[in-house]
Amino acid sequence: MRHLPDPARILIVTDAWHKQVNGVVRTLSMLAEQLEALGQTVMVIGPDRFRTLPCPSYPEIRLALCPRRRLAALVAEFAPDALHIATEGPLGIAAARLARRAGWQFTTAYHTRFPDYLAARIALPRRLAYAWLRRFHGQGSGTMVATRSLAAELQARGFGNTRLWSRGVDAALFHPGRAGPLPYERPIFLSVGRLAVEKNLTAFLDLDLPGTRLVVGGGPERARLERRHSGPRTRFLGALHGAELAAIFASADAFVFPSRTDTFGLVLLEALAAGTPVAAFPVAGPRDVIGAAAEPVGVLDDDLHKAALGALAIDRRACRRFAEQFSWQACASLFLDHLVPIRSPVLAPA
Repeated sequence: MRHLPDPARILIVTDAWHKQVNGVVRTLSMLAEQLEALGQTVMVIGPDRFRTLPCPSYPEIRLALCPRRRLAALVAEFAPDALHIATEGPLGIAAARLARRAGWQFTTAYHTRFPDYLAARIALPRRLAYAWLRRFHGQGSGTMVATRSLAAELQARGFGNTRLWSRGVDAALFHPGRAGPLPYERPIFLSVGRLAVEKNLTAFLDLDLPGTRLVVGGGPERARLERRHSGPRTRFLGALHGAELAAIFASADAFVFPSRTDTFGLVLLEALAAGTPVAAFPVAGPRDVIGAAAEPVGVLDDDLHKAALGALAIDRRACRRFAEQFSWQACASLFLDHLVPIRSPVLAPA
């Protein structure tokens, strides 16, 4: 920690929090747990503390409604030593405004390729979205990013002061020992994630693969995808959690990750920790996570069919060995290194 007291009072403001199920929520949940294990005091302020409304086109996501006054009161009561703004939604915007008015320093994170998602959903030009994001993140003292290629990409788009902050995996939960028999024809190709247009699931579901395709997750595209693809060789299992999810990861023959827009892809590490090799496109995210592995742990190819079949030949023990290099404790320690002190009296409630 740079000039922070130890232990420190760390405030994380995020628009992505329980009951949402996604990589950002998993990252922040594990981060808070590990920071507290390191002796820090952590408060996460998410939409669950506010009146909310559903996100347009994605009702499963709830957005805080007019959060400024309550947010100011919560912040004043907690009296943080460091502020981290994890997302660019209503809470993130309100927190940045509070910080500006109080003269605080803070850090941000770039978890999600919103310009790509907005382009896919409402045809908003990417240049407009990136211009707004540059302004938002430029207010802070550093923007944490998950991979080197994402840092390079953002720097090329005019983002300054990016800080590399990798991820971890729960190697005790996601473990090859959880594998068991499944009542489906093999080989079993698995995909886990949010069923939304930006996840590019049709690239997986349209593949003519042997055996069975399993899809785990929920989201706004689930009903449409099930109507089009569900059948004896394609099964939609809904959202799974904990040991049940870990068992599916460990029992599959290959994990297929069709997204071209994820900034990291925590599910890649979860699959590998379970001993299941990965098939993905050679794009940022998969390329950063597994592209530099000393032993093959997956296949990256623009031909996803070829990648999926090729993954079946990967040594599952190599997958597990690779994933064991990633820990949430290391992730939390690196996060602490990137934090900056607020350097200002805590703002009184507005």
